[in-house]
Amino acid sequence: MLALAPAAAVSLTLAACTPKGAASTTGPKKKAVIPAGDLADKSGTLTPSNPTTFTVYIESTHQIPAADNKLTKLLKDKLGVTLKYELVTPENSDQKIGVMLAGGDFPDLIGTGDLKLRFIEGGALERLDSMLKTGKYPNVEDYVKPYIHQMSYSGTVVDKGLYILPNYNRFYGDITGGTYNGAAFWIQKRVLEEAGYPDLSNMTIEKYFKLISDYKAKHPTTDGAPTVGFEAPAPTGSEWILTNPPAMLAGSPNNGGVIVDKKNHATIYADKDIAKTWYKALNEQYNEGIVDPETFTLTNDQFQAKLASGVVLGMQDQGWQFGTATASLQSAGKDQYTYVPLMPVYEGVTPYYADRAVMNVNQGFGVSSTSKQKKEALKFLDMMLSEPWQKVLSWGIEGEDYEVGSDGKFTRTEQQRAQSKDLTWQSKNKLMAFMDMVPKHNGTFSDGNAFSPDDQPTEFYATLSAYDKAFMQKYNKKTWMEFVNKPPQNPKYYPAWNIQLDDAATQANQQMTDAAVQHLPKIIAGKTSAFDKNWKAYTDVFKQIDVKSYEDAINKGIKYRLKNW
Repeated sequence: MLALAPAAAVSLTLAACTPKGAASTTGPKKKAVIPAGDLADKSGTLTPSNPTTFTVYIESTHQIPAADNKLTKLLKDKLGVTLKYELVTPENSDQKIGVMLAGGDFPDLIGTGDLKLRFIEGGALERLDSMLKTGKYPNVEDYVKPYIHQMSYSGTVVDKGLYILPNYNRFYGDITGGTYNGAAFWIQKRVLEEAGYPDLSNMTIEKYFKLISDYKAKHPTTDGAPTVGFEAPAPTGSEWILTNPPAMLAGSPNNGGVIVDKKNHATIYADKDIAKTWYKALNEQYNEGIVDPETFTLTNDQFQAKLASGVVLGMQDQGWQFGTATASLQSAGKDQYTYVPLMPVYEGVTPYYADRAVMNVNQGFGVSSTSKQKKEALKFLDMMLSEPWQKVLSWGIEGEDYEVGSDGKFTRTEQQRAQSKDLTWQSKNKLMAFMDMVPKHNGTFSDGNAFSPDDQPTEFYATLSAYDKAFMQKYNKKTWMEFVNKPPQNPKYYPAWNIQLDDAATQANQQMTDAAVQHLPKIIAGKTSAFDKNWKAYTDVFKQIDVKSYEDAINKGIKYRLKNW
């Protein structure tokens, strides 16, 4: 269940501005001079001799790149491309999307994580199928061909087809990894260190909160600020931080607002006993002073800032959600304040927290319908999907950001590893927000190197700080992935949370989200003696919602995927 809220956007111009959708040059284009090299566009569509400016909208929590960013310069030197960014945080995108759709004029490229499909169904994105049939975009064709059904819009509002190139989890070659970015109950490493590195198997809610409460009792402050035991926020656009835990505790993978049984039938769980058990435990922890009393008023930015300060001992969340906070702590040398994933479950339940990363359908980059340079924009994405550019975007520049051994394997020096964690260095040497939305070669390249340093097993371990290496040794592990279950094969339909909904289901989904945001904070923060009364008030609201329309839409989508994917 998702919802988004309004606020302001952040804009950055990396070159002289041009009107939205307008070409970057005036008058007829000169004959292109095609540069040599792997990073050049051999088709001559994008060349330094005919510079092109693309306006780009991106939803991301990352900061804008520095004006002297070296990859910005490389794009201009090799392709003649300048990007004029408009960055909007996910929690601020709702109003921005509405304004853009009302205006009817869009940037050349739209990078979106909007699961409500408003850009697609609002006519903001160009259908790419006919352009791909020309054969002029081989990297994009290779990217979409095996998974065209999953990637394509299958609704009824606009023509069915491909509108968005997914930004994550289209895998090439082997799947590797060291960092865990999925769902977990996270706990700071210092808590486990103080507890003597306890056994983390057979984890329960009770054991999890005892670790936190014991530590908090001994260390009421952290660097002069009050220590926070547990966060359970519901920031706009990320309400699932508050609503998803019951499913994980019940042994269900992340299907969003539903649990899917062995017969592939989906049912909501927000008003069921598995949810009641969790929120009753959270209510008890709140009244014992473990849950942050400010947690329900936190915006996503404020939540991330608290995590980055190091004061929060634990929370339930997706690992990718707080990557910037983790990077900030690492940059400050505070690895003991970073987190380890734990998997508490109800009695008799097998943990199923880690899944096989699924393709971010309907999230990524698309070409806008109003762009005056649609072919150039798609060619730009095509070039970004080439292996040479993928390596530049992920690893950086050979000899500066990484080295290539005699065996062809990519490695980094200690200095290169250290600087990669520095946020100031990133702003000058990486395009973090752009990388959020650009389609990627997740997995391995044709030469056997992993897509990113974090995915290269030997490089990942070498990247760890001395503290983290010592921590790993206590648990006889080499990667953070080893702290969670080994992901089984995903069900064919998986995940249910990105199934497209009709209007009635969308309305019901929003009403359930609104009910959760309105009532769960009252339930959790209320007196323990009032829990049953408050819970009944919450579940009574669900009786007034057309829940069946939502469940029917999800089950219809599951059946479609089982038949067609």
